[in-house]
Amino acid sequence: MKKTLIVATRDGSLALAQTGIVVSSLRNLCPDLDIRIKKITSEGDKDRRTTLWELKSTGFFTSKLEEALLASEADIAVHSFKDLPTAIREGLTIAAVLDRRYPEDCLVSAAPIKSIDELPKGAKAGTSSLRRTVQLKRLRGDLQCVPIRGNVTTRLKKLEQGDFDAIVLARAGLERLNLADKISIIFDPLQFIPAPAQGALAVQIRDDDTETKEIISKLDDKEACITTTAERLVFAALGCGCHAPAGVFAKISGSQITISACLSDPEGKKFVQSTLTGPVADYDTLARTLADKLRRKDNL
Repeated sequence: MKKTLIVATRDGSLALAQTGIVVSSLRNLCPDLDIRIKKITSEGDKDRRTTLWELKSTGFFTSKLEEALLASEADIAVHSFKDLPTAIREGLTIAAVLDRRYPEDCLVSAAPIKSIDELPKGAKAGTSSLRRTVQLKRLRGDLQCVPIRGNVTTRLKKLEQGDFDAIVLARAGLERLNLADKISIIFDPLQFIPAPAQGALAVQIRDDDTETKEIISKLDDKEACITTTAERLVFAALGCGCHAPAGVFAKISGSQITISACLSDPEGKKFVQSTLTGPVADYDTLARTLADKLRRKDNL
């Protein structure tokens, strides 16, 4: 008898594309699985007006999927890992982290440009993130950073309509929607630091579901798991909320891991950044040390 896996996903083009990556990988590994998709509308999909940094709760895009797991209405949930709060909900666990090919932020401009310096003076830049706003203003202090909500397609349409001169998006979303040709500039993640776990997919399950855990763990990318865990450890140690003006990026080279992080006040007046490199095996210690270093620099 075939095992049935019910996969919870947000009902949006990017979420479905990302779920498709997981489902395709599962079918290649376990062709006998009967996989069914359960589409769920998150609070973030319902509320397209509130700017993300004004939200009072965490799990804006993930809690409804987690509730479906806990109620046994789904066996696994596929998330953009950056959307998951650093404190994993009791009774649930991350069984696999995968497909972290594109962790960077990128700029999509209304007019062809090769550098952010080519944007018009006082250009209007759309972003839903305080982290991106602060870093944009450090690159170009004259830019007008204006909140923008909606899915990737909606944001691109607003750009095309002339509402903005440029918008900042996660590269992974454009790549997965086959919209990479829209990208004007890809930021260096060591200089324009992404959100922790940006670009990675996380597959969440019930902690006591050992049969599903055995299946899903086959998808886990060890390097992606280590780097995203290190980033989330820094974020958790800083005590940041999901939408705080802080970024973390980790990269493995051979036996070494380099972790870079930045922290700012909402206005970008007090911006600090640090980097540490050490053995991959010590990533957790390095992450906590880096967070302490940032706090000391920021006098927190």
